[in-house]
Amino acid sequence: MPKAQQRNSISQTEEQHRLDQDREQEVRWKAWGPYLSERQWGTVREDYSESGDSWSFLPHDQARSCAYRWGEDGLAGISDDQQRLCFALALWNGRDPILKERLFGLTNGEGNHGEDVKEYYFYLDSTPTHSYMRYLYKYPQAAFPYQDLVETNRRRSRQEWEYELLDTGVFDDDRYFDVFVDYAKEAPDHILIRITAHNRGPDTAELHLLPTLWWRNRWAWNRRAEGNRESTALRPTLREVRCGGWPAIEATDPEGGQALLICEDDPALLFTDNETNLARLYGRENTSPFVKDGIGEAVVRGRPDAVNPEKAGTKAAAHYTLTLAAGENRTVRLRLAIDAAATRQAAVDGDIFGESFTELFDRRKREADAFYATLTPSRLSADEAGVLRQALASMLWSKQVYRYDVGTWLNERGAGPFRSRRGIDTRNAHWHHMENADIISMPDKWEYPWYAAWDLAFHVIALSLVDPDFGKQQLELMLCDRYLHPNGQIPAYEWNFGDVNPPVHAWATIFVHRLIRGRNRQEDALWLERMFQKLLLNFTWWLNRKDREGRNVFEGGFLGLDNIGVFDRSAPLPTGGHLEQADGTAWMALFSLNMLEIAIELTRTDPAYTNMTMKFAEHFLWIASAMTRLGDDVGMWDEEDGFFYDVLRRPDGRAERLKVRSMVGLLPLCAVCVFDGSLMSAVPEIGKRFHDFLAARPEMISGMHDPRIPGFKGRRLASILTEERLRRVLARMLDEGEFLSPYGIRSLSRHHADHPFRLSVDGQEFQVSYLPAESDSGMFGGNSNWRGPIWMPVNALIIRSLLQYYSYFGNEFTVEFPTGSGNSMNLYEVAEQLSKRLSAIFLRNEEGFRPVYGGAEKFQRDPFWRDHILFYEYFHGDNGAGIGASHQTGWTGLVARFLHLFATTTADAFLNEGVESLVPMPQQNTSPQKQHA
Repeated sequence: MPKAQQRNSISQTEEQHRLDQDREQEVRWKAWGPYLSERQWGTVREDYSESGDSWSFLPHDQARSCAYRWGEDGLAGISDDQQRLCFALALWNGRDPILKERLFGLTNGEGNHGEDVKEYYFYLDSTPTHSYMRYLYKYPQAAFPYQDLVETNRRRSRQEWEYELLDTGVFDDDRYFDVFVDYAKEAPDHILIRITAHNRGPDTAELHLLPTLWWRNRWAWNRRAEGNRESTALRPTLREVRCGGWPAIEATDPEGGQALLICEDDPALLFTDNETNLARLYGRENTSPFVKDGIGEAVVRGRPDAVNPEKAGTKAAAHYTLTLAAGENRTVRLRLAIDAAATRQAAVDGDIFGESFTELFDRRKREADAFYATLTPSRLSADEAGVLRQALASMLWSKQVYRYDVGTWLNERGAGPFRSRRGIDTRNAHWHHMENADIISMPDKWEYPWYAAWDLAFHVIALSLVDPDFGKQQLELMLCDRYLHPNGQIPAYEWNFGDVNPPVHAWATIFVHRLIRGRNRQEDALWLERMFQKLLLNFTWWLNRKDREGRNVFEGGFLGLDNIGVFDRSAPLPTGGHLEQADGTAWMALFSLNMLEIAIELTRTDPAYTNMTMKFAEHFLWIASAMTRLGDDVGMWDEEDGFFYDVLRRPDGRAERLKVRSMVGLLPLCAVCVFDGSLMSAVPEIGKRFHDFLAARPEMISGMHDPRIPGFKGRRLASILTEERLRRVLARMLDEGEFLSPYGIRSLSRHHADHPFRLSVDGQEFQVSYLPAESDSGMFGGNSNWRGPIWMPVNALIIRSLLQYYSYFGNEFTVEFPTGSGNSMNLYEVAEQLSKRLSAIFLRNEEGFRPVYGGAEKFQRDPFWRDHILFYEYFHGDNGAGIGASHQTGWTGLVARFLHLFATTTADAFLNEGVESLVPMPQQNTSPQKQHA
């Protein structure tokens, strides 16, 4: 049966129906979701200091007392898609000095390897409409060791491991609570909440649960603009009411809408205002007698005067006190309803926390299982299926309402575009057009609670498995007029929107388009055309800004690879002069090819794009030729080493290759695409122009692959590398003494462990050594390391490139895997082996251990820990242990795509069908052992 017919024959799940309703705007199922940040403090958008030291301006210790300007944070939190009304969980164990309302972690200056969250929490499940979600937080019963974590990590050097929460001993003897938070949507505007606390310890312990509802403070800044006059007209309220005999918090927004949080049993309802405690922070008189930290003061310090006796305010919590025996668990049930009138009637008519409550949760869980069963290949093991589901669920939990009106922020700092600020360098001053107010997929909602442009493109590759519409929206968002700079630059990240990320949006665009092609041809073609027009602006920006001398060799600065170079590549070079970057130039070659792919797609329905295909084919040829040029000049290709390097061009005209064998030199391998020749057959004029262009410039392809040579099934290959050079680069990449790790491709060759690269400049020595784990320098913040660890995004590009080469060369092209082993594989088999090594990071090995958790015994052996997966930022180059941000499911979620890809296609299918074989077909997987527990 043809693939298209097979797809149409598969019955639609309830969750898919909800996705369709949301896409057609019939029912707004995504109106509420996990859109709270996990760290709003310490961010650029909340920083109003002159120094620009965001970490110091608003640290964790002040967060409980300061009303945020641009967003909110909380534990296991949800909000509406405008983040007006928020819900999250607060906890107190009777010993902590403060209420646990948000995650704690070290600032960049406190950690010996930069900022780092010091908590244990897990995103266990979520559907794409958030009709069902599950979260776990592990809360110690002893006093949380805030000071110990700060002081011990501060004392440690960059050569030492980080001091983690488990190291403090607070989880010894299992003296902690597992707190599960479950959400199920009865309707888009009616959410059932179930909070279950388990005492894992050996003794009876007390736990205070405080489900909290509050309004984001939108009124205080209006008040400031109006000269501190109280602006009550737009101020929302919370007040205590009874609903069918149940205690409830009624939320009223004067701009429209009323909600109810109905609480099971009879908890005390505590009310305060989401207002800054000016007295505590600044020694000034408070504008309200009840302030943001009032509930914490009432619970922790026993101050009843800190909460409003009139049971009204803008922040409120239901206070449950649970006494749990060893091994005991207790559940608290709530309903958050935006349809307040209907919910009031339902509360009067029946038991809203009885059988119907439990049945709804059971039904939503079954529907989630059914949804994931359709996309989980039957060839996956139960462990693999569980990793795939947790990876995707974690990505869905990582959505966040990101609000940051840069123009307003600059004006509030006195640095607007029409004000004179001579001599004062204000962050993001040239991005005053930006108005961020959208749901965006975050890299990590604690460590990186702001988007990064190139991260986002990789997020979409995995997210498109479960929600291609959200993926399309994310890609288009970065190119809309509220984000894209008028000069065509895509914003990088909030610390410096003007920094440069690799141009991977075009690649993600054509990937997603192929994934959804055929669902709605007219709509998809219009989307692709809109994307192409905006990507043209970005492509032109790169040509005009990053090709210094117009020679088709590009710079770009750090390009997302932090400390990979000898120098900070975003700063002026200590040698003077400039770098010609092998990765920057390779990225532009790939950008050209992706734009060519999009232009070919558009030409199928609109001949007006025919000339654009020739434009981008020529761009690629010029760039590839510049990378591989022969002759006397120093180029990026080193014939002796069989590798690409950055070229340092000094002010006096001298040039030298910086011979660091790193991912920089592997990225030219990734600038490759295979074409089936259909355009040239359909439009012979293009074929003639292409051949005439090359015939007039025979020297252009003397060092690169000749794209006129047909491969398997007559396909054409656009590649920087000739076949001979491809073999040489692959031999290095697949050498276990260099790049090939048991867990993927390293970012720096292991060769540099014994042979560091050194460069002396005016008596100062610069060095690059192989560092498989954390960085030993503070370059680019010091919290990421590209000098040896394994990174998912670049491994994804390598796997893609191997499949491209395979579809051209076929089974006859084989290499040793690993190099020197005598074991020959075709390039599909190599790609599959790399995928297996990357996936093995998260899967149980022969001993039952998951490499991602390294030597952490608790995670490896404890049944309450070992199957909860964390998707770290990067991984140890030798043993696969997770390092860096612990919840960077963003691009590490690509493991779901790896697992899915090689379980849904074969070498023969890929060779014969090409990229069409990668379009996923839903699976009917109802086998019980495949279901994720």
